[in-house]
Amino acid sequence: MYFTIVKRLARRNFELVNRKGYDQIVASCVPDVRHRFGGTHALGGERHDAVGLRRWFDRLGRLVPTLRLEVTDLWATGPPWNTTVIIRWVGTARFPDGSPYDQHGVHVVGLRWGKVTSIDANEDSQAVATMLDAVAATGVAEASAAPIVT
Repeated sequence: MYFTIVKRLARRNFELVNRKGYDQIVASCVPDVRHRFGGTHALGGERHDAVGLRRWFDRLGRLVPTLRLEVTDLWATGPPWNTTVIIRWVGTARFPDGSPYDQHGVHVVGLRWGKVTSIDANEDSQAVATMLDAVAATGVAEASAAPIVT
């Protein structure tokens, strides 16, 4: 029963990304949540608090507004005070010129008593960098900004 609830919450959070429900996602996290997103680009780096994570989600929404994520596989293990959830996903979006952007990755999420303690996002960071370069070429300076690091 516990893992059924955990998996439902994980799927819900990915759907919230699609709907830009970032406040709800951050509310499901502990204040000192750790978030790591690979790459040395505007979306890369590591954050160590919910405020930085919220800023990161805002940037994601501005830079890749057409992003849609779909969970393809989901596993959960561990007791309620130390649960690990592994989420395999595919993502799609549109480059500024309208051409398709395809992505895939795996998130490893830590939970303690139903609250997210860590998010380790593992994706094709080169594909992300290519998208951000295309967005920057349209004049969006934030696409070339330094990572949000807290």
